[in-house]
Amino acid sequence: MVKALLTAILLFPLTFAAAAAEPDAARKAELIHRLKHDCGSCHGMTLKGGLGPSLLPAKLKEHSNEFLIDIIRDGVTGTPMPPWGVELSQDETAWLVKKLKAGDTYAK
Repeated sequence: MVKALLTAILLFPLTFAAAAAEPDAARKAELIHRLKHDCGSCHGMTLKGGLGPSLLPAKLKEHSNEFLIDIIRDGVTGTPMPPWGVELSQDETAWLVKKLKAGDTYAK
């Protein structure tokens, strides 16, 4: 009994790690819409830059995924870049960063 309980306790966090992958198709479409409209309003509708810097792969490759996730989720104090962490989960933000770095801004 104790061994089974211990095994369950040790494996419990892995359940969330496996489940917390990519967003479902409907959420992906919402995230891409947000990227094009909310992010695009400052970073340019083609994401080449505007009030905010370019979000094209050539520019983003200079930064780690973790750095970009932190910027998106926490914003940048003293700049127009707002924190999106309340509206986007860590996994959703990571998915967006992956899409941006690949130059793939379509929901798939």
